[in-house]
Amino acid sequence: MPRAWRIHDYSGYRGLELGEVPLEEPGPGEVRLRVEAFALNWGDMDLMKDNYSFSFPRLPARVGIEAAGVVDAVGPNTEGFAIGERVSTLPYFYYDRGASTESLVIDARYVTKAVPNLSAVENASIWMQYLTAYFPLAEVTKVGPGSHVLVTAATSTAGAASLEIGRILGATMIGTTRFEENADYLRKMGADHVIVTGKADLAGRIREITGGKGVDMAFDPVGAGLIAQYSPALARNACIYFYGTLDTVWPELPFVDMFQKNAVFHPYSVFNYVEDPAMLAKGEAFIYGMLSEGRIRPQIDRVYPMEKYVEAFDYLRQPRTTHGKVVIETGL
Repeated sequence: MPRAWRIHDYSGYRGLELGEVPLEEPGPGEVRLRVEAFALNWGDMDLMKDNYSFSFPRLPARVGIEAAGVVDAVGPNTEGFAIGERVSTLPYFYYDRGASTESLVIDARYVTKAVPNLSAVENASIWMQYLTAYFPLAEVTKVGPGSHVLVTAATSTAGAASLEIGRILGATMIGTTRFEENADYLRKMGADHVIVTGKADLAGRIREITGGKGVDMAFDPVGAGLIAQYSPALARNACIYFYGTLDTVWPELPFVDMFQKNAVFHPYSVFNYVEDPAMLAKGEAFIYGMLSEGRIRPQIDRVYPMEKYVEAFDYLRQPRTTHGKVVIETGL
């Protein structure tokens, strides 16, 4: 029987338990994966405390949204996948079918071909970060040469992915970090300018960098802590994509700055675009192409064995001097 990590209540990741579970058979439109690796995400920790945008319909339940592995069963009326094929999962609301397991049954809509030149660990680390960054930059606001983009908490995986994609699209990318020692990493990932928050006048530096114009787009997972600091430096018709609350406080909108610049505050979730087949196809094609050409590549910080999932969350939540995805290998 396969093993899985499951929560039995909303006490957080320290309540996770590893145990054997029945082998599930795929139904119509589904495939089953022999999971080789699965990645951790910040949202998993919120979900395990019932602080996410969905809750589990029942407990116990598995967590995790990104996996890579090999197809070992295909359900009835499921096309496009063959047994033995290497694949990875796309972002999906997983409810009680999280990726923290050795065997995963999943709707085939949320499965895509593995990138051949990447390992299982890397293939488990692609789609959440790159699709989260892709849609605002390439499809909704469509930045390019002449655009200025502010990325707050830019050392996060989605933040770093946005720097990579923005650089490819030709935009001028401005990344923020709390620590000076992160500056070289952010420049390597694609930041043209790095601002250390708490040590600089954020709006003033943005005006200086942009020649007084301001930023056309902000990609912000922080919350209340930063938005009022950069909002005086929004460009006309700017859009703030707000996709998280790292400081755990919902922001109060800077209405005066937004009125003056005709700016838009856009609560953003990648799941809304994954559920749009046309949008998803564009995102998959772009990211798959960039990965295949080696123009982007997921950064892996640390890999843990299956038995050390809780320790991996301990590591994820502490301040880090290295950056990238934290991933579990099942050993299969």
